[in-house]
Amino acid sequence: MDFAQDRVTTLHALAEPDRIPNAPTARTTVLVPMAAADAGPGSDRVFSALETLDIERVVVALRAPADRVPSIEKRLASRSIPIELLWCNGPRIEGLLRAQDLDGPSGKGRDVWLGLGLAAESQYVAIHDADTASYTEAYVPRLVAPLGTGSERSERSENGDVNEDDGEGGNENRNERGTNGYRFTKGYYARIEGDRLYGRLCRLLYAPLVRTLAESHDASILPYLEAFRYGLAGECAMTGDLAREVRCRRGWGLEVGLLGEVFGVAGSEWVAQVDLGAHDHEHRSVDGVAGLSAMAESVADALLQTVEDRGVQPAYASLPERYREQAMAFVDSYHADAAFNGLAYDATGERRQVRAYADAITPPETDDRLPAWEDAPIAAESVRAAARADLEAIAEGSAIQGAYR
Repeated sequence: MDFAQDRVTTLHALAEPDRIPNAPTARTTVLVPMAAADAGPGSDRVFSALETLDIERVVVALRAPADRVPSIEKRLASRSIPIELLWCNGPRIEGLLRAQDLDGPSGKGRDVWLGLGLAAESQYVAIHDADTASYTEAYVPRLVAPLGTGSERSERSENGDVNEDDGEGGNENRNERGTNGYRFTKGYYARIEGDRLYGRLCRLLYAPLVRTLAESHDASILPYLEAFRYGLAGECAMTGDLAREVRCRRGWGLEVGLLGEVFGVAGSEWVAQVDLGAHDHEHRSVDGVAGLSAMAESVADALLQTVEDRGVQPAYASLPERYREQAMAFVDSYHADAAFNGLAYDATGERRQVRAYADAITPPETDDRLPAWEDAPIAAESVRAAARADLEAIAEGSAIQGAYR
């Protein structure tokens, strides 16, 4: 059984995989980014599981055409838990952002940012997708439990000695809300479904690219990023104060960008990763606008911007080739691992993906990150008011026809 620790504290499933720990769920808002395509049996499973928990509320950050919103709102309203629907591409929301020069490219990251403004009113915030087929009622408690506990943790003094904290004040490292737990947790899991390995973008791009950079630079951000077992997982949780302090990438680079933000604000000692067991959700084709190749460009851009923020200056002329060599070695290791476990493995196809991903490794483009909510030129309550007005307009049949399609 694996119980190894790294730069980031790892909380393993050492006993029951779906054990539900004591957790401050009653003080937690669950933020669920959701597209119109997610509305159906998959999201029903997720919300049914959330109904079994004592949670403060759910904020659904919805991106959908205007004509789909009423049916989705009705579906959510039938639930027995408090749900606040935020239609992220409603015309009044769009106008509010445009008035403050925050419009720019839209995507999952922008939706999560909008939702964070509302969710951060709670003491704790958990974030996860709506399309997870393997979702269980253990996800949120496992993510949130480390935030609300931690009196058993040892603090290291500047000279390296270990001082046991008695949990009764005097700890200068406590977060602003006075708890003694971690400030951020990230989920990880096995992406093995049927007889195949999945998680290709993380296995074939994120992991080998971070390893390549770590071999050439000694910045502390790199061992931190390398310590995450599934750096692109969308499941995470944080304290409400931290949620107001982090900037957000607008698109698919949200997850890795958030890791960098957390590192800058909280430091690695207040971060943990949590074993969520197995994971099954919708798979993407390699090509096309919504495919992995397009996502690779956003992920690589976010990763490289993250390390540049911490002083790393990659040698971009040689980086794609050095990455390719590293990733090909990873493919050999994955091939051996799959064979050892009797899993099917398309080594030729994975090498083809590596070559495609190498083309995505270029210097970061213009920084269009959305500001931390504590620095934002708009208030979260303004977002709430605009969202409610958009929903009321749809109910009255007067939504602007030019809303997102």
